[in-house]
Formats: sequence, C-alpha cells, structure tokens
Amino acid sequence: MHINSYWYLGLGVLSLILLIYVFIKTRSVRSLFLYLSMVGLGFMIEAVIYNFLHSYQYYPKFIKTDSFYDSNMGAIASNVFALPVVATFIATFRKNWIWILFFVSLFACIEWLFLKLNIYSHNWWRIAFTAIGLPFYFYTAKFLHQKIMLPLNGITHSIVLFFILGPISGNLHISPIMLFGSRHYLPGWFDDPAEDTTAFAAIFYLCACLFYVVVAKLKWKFEWMKYVFAALCMWLANFILKKVGILHSYVWWDLSYYILISIVILKIAIMISKQLTIGPISKGARHLPGN
Repeated sequence: MHINSYWYLGLGVLSLILLIYVFIKTRSVRSLFLYLSMVGLGFMIEAVIYNFLHSYQYYPKFIKTDSFYDSNMGAIASNVFALPVVATFIATFRKNWIWILFFVSLFACIEWLFLKLNIYSHNWWRIAFTAIGLPFYFYTAKFLHQKIMLPLNGITHSIVLFFILGPISGNLHISPIMLFGSRHYLPGWFDDPAEDTTAFAAIFYLCACLFYVVVAKLKWKFEWMKYVFAALCMWLANFILKKVGILHSYVWWDLSYYILISIVILKIAIMISKQLTIGPISKGARHLPGN
C-alpha cells in the first residue's frame, strides 16, 4: 500500500471511531439518519465544486489505473467520513460555537498538512473557503438534527429523505464503475472519460434519488407494483442512454446490477420514509449530553 493511502485511512478510521461513539451514546437510529443526511448534503456540494468546477484533487493512491477515480476515493474519506461524522457529533451533542471553531481550525490544519504532504492539491480552492464554509455546514447539521428528532411530514420529510438516500444511491452507483470499470458515461462535457463519467453519474444518482422519494411517498394499493415500476424505469433510462450514445457498458452484469439496486434502494426509501413519519424518538435521544 502506498504511503499516501495511510493518511486517508487514518482519517477514515478516526472518523469511524467517533461515529461509533455517537451511536453508542445515543442508541438512536435518528443519529444514523442525521449522519446520512449530512453525507448526502456534502455529496450535493461536491457535485458542484468538485465534479464540475474541479476545485481540488486528492492523491490517496488507492486506484492506480485511473487518477481521477483515485481522487474520488480521497473525496470519500472527506465527505463520507470526516466532515459528516464531526457534523453529526456537533449536532447530536449540541456542541456550541467554541466546539465548531475548534473543528473548523482542525480541518483547516488537516487540509494544510495534506497540501504540504502533496497528497492533496488545490486548483482554485483555498483553505479560507473551507474555514468559511464549514460553520454553515455544521449549523445545518444542528438544524437538521432538530427536525429529524421529530416525526416529519410534507416537504421537510421529502428533503430529509432525499439527503439520506443520496449517499446510498451515489455509492452504489459509482463504486462498480470505479472499482471494476463496468461502464462509462460519455456526454462530452470533459475530455477525460473518468471526469465525464463521474459528473454524469452525479446527475444520474441525484435524479434517481428524487425518483425514489416520489415513488416511496405514493399511495399505491399494492406495494410490489412500486418495485416493478422502479425496475422498468431504470431499464428504460439505461436503454435511452445507450441509444443516444452516452452509456457504454463493459460487463455482462451491468444492466442487471442497476435494475437490482433500484429495487433495493426503493425498499430502503420506503422503510426510512415510514420511520421519519412515525418516529419514535428513542429514550437515549431524549437525554443527550450537554456541552
């Protein structure tokens, strides 16, 4: 394993330990919902500044065959582990502005260290942008925590469900592409096929999440019809993308995989949707530690 990888693994492991601590202390599935929501929000931000605007580049050296997919793996260490875990910790335990200032400073120092180690680089991004943006991210976690700890309905329910499904749908969508080269999306936005694929995959999974939210909330007499509908829509989307020359598949199981995950994610969406609607708030979540 390359030395770069250990830095990213270390960041991921420390974040995972903190996440486990949060779950042990709260013993509430709502903490998991908040964590996933913050990952989903982070994914949406990254889709703009990283995928399309090329703000920075990671060098974790996990994937040796493609530098852009390797950079995506570095983004996962930041946006699936470090940032959303800390945001969940701050919101769940109701930490004040001093804690927020501490973690903003910590992440700014980590970013500076990664730059000095040449395992991460800026294009147009600056550490100051991180320091300015993180307080908004952490206070958003506090706001979402207040909402998630209560039964949800209406537009708030839909937004939270959309955020929660984001990391589930996004990771299941892009992982076989990066790890097995199962497909490419070539809309012609960028010269590098990996950049083209990553950017289009982000749009694809976000649209898919919106679809899952809508279908999960529909009142149908027979629930199994929703899964058939989801599978048919996924098949149709792939068929159209192939016909127009955007989608290029390279393995025999590619289409079957995406049809299967559409059913799985919809099932998860329906289950989480019910949990968000009916509660309850766990005993552990009612008596959270103070600052």
